[in-house]
Amino acid sequence: MSDRLPKHLDDAAHAARLALHFVSGRSLDDYRADELLRSAVERQVEIVGEACRRASDDTPDLRERLPEMALAVAMRNRIAHGYDTVDDAIVFETVTTRFAALLEGLDRVLLRFRAT
Repeated sequence: MSDRLPKHLDDAAHAARLALHFVSGRSLDDYRADELLRSAVERQVEIVGEACRRASDDTPDLRERLPEMALAVAMRNRIAHGYDTVDDAIVFETVTTRFAALLEGLDRVLLRFRAT
């Protein structure tokens, strides 16, 4: 485990919080109608996914402890490499239904680092 792991986890948690904040109180129709909102959320999803990839590359057992990390990495790859086929509904649903669990797991792991 590298000493960069807590930073990657913290980056992912921060970006997940931002994405959740951005969509809070918004409907899918609101999301689809607002280019700025979509851009902001997609950017945070990319950060979450890249930070999760780096963390799981550094500490492979995180993949088992935080299965949501694999989803975050896959979403990042889809947005970054398939930008022209991104489905707004999937991004919105992923953030609104899966990021809270991911964030909870990231916070749990980060707490262990801060306790040591």
